[in-house]
Amino acid sequence: WEFNGSFYQPSAFLMMGIPGLEALHHWISIPFCALYLIALLGNSMILFIIKKTQSLHEPMYYFLSMLAVTDLGLVLCTLPTTLGIFWFNMRRIGFDACLAQMYFIHILSFIESSVLLAMAFDRFIAISRPLRHPSILTKTTVIKIGLAIVLRGMVSLLPIPFLLKRLNYCGKTELSHSFCFHPDIMNLACADIKVNVFYGMIILLSTVGMDFIFIVLSYILIIKTVIGLATKEECLKALNTCVSHICAVLVFFIPMIGLSMIHRFGKNVPPLVNTLVAYTYLIIPPALNPIIYSIKSSHIHEALLRALRRK
Repeated sequence: WEFNGSFYQPSAFLMMGIPGLEALHHWISIPFCALYLIALLGNSMILFIIKKTQSLHEPMYYFLSMLAVTDLGLVLCTLPTTLGIFWFNMRRIGFDACLAQMYFIHILSFIESSVLLAMAFDRFIAISRPLRHPSILTKTTVIKIGLAIVLRGMVSLLPIPFLLKRLNYCGKTELSHSFCFHPDIMNLACADIKVNVFYGMIILLSTVGMDFIFIVLSYILIIKTVIGLATKEECLKALNTCVSHICAVLVFFIPMIGLSMIHRFGKNVPPLVNTLVAYTYLIIPPALNPIIYSIKSSHIHEALLRALRRK
């Protein structure tokens, strides 16, 4: 503990694996290793295929590249501490290291939400304005959107570590997960955390919340446009280009909303449920996204098959 008058701050936190199943951590690590391996290889493969295939150098796949990079970042943020607990029971993490991990996890989550919104906008333009699509979403525009997404995430979350460092902590140092999460750290403080709660809620609603609303609005407009198409075949073909993105949106937002609700209102939720939802939120989307796009996107699927044949 670091002591400064009446101000107390822990030098480290203790992370938690899966409560009640500590004796089985070595066996539980096997599916986690498989998911991490799928996420690392799958997203790296997506990036490699898009880079090497000239026909994929268009907005839809530029945004997919951003999604893959974000998923790789999320995996690399949580992998060391999660497997460190499962393999070596390394539960201790320094206070500043915990704040840094938390900051990057939240930034990458916000970036992923914004990239999914950009992909929804791309699908709307491609379906409603197919002839103007290349002139609206040029390579320069896509780069500007990407920079704006990263900047929004970094700036909006910058106060969070400082808001946590100003708090006075009591005797509890045990976190609920094998990674650092803002509500989890905040709830260990014995000071007034109203500012943290208010700021966290405002940022969540104004970023991820707004992204989700605009994604839904984009699909309402897409469906409205598709209904006006001449034939059923054209309608199905247009909707088929959105299937992968819809799956990615559901895989990301459902566990995220669930985890947020548990941290805000689920004081009586069993710790095991809280832990499983958190792992689902941070590990499942990076592992499933490359599989979804490899199966449902015909261009990615064909490029992958060509690459395997060359090998």
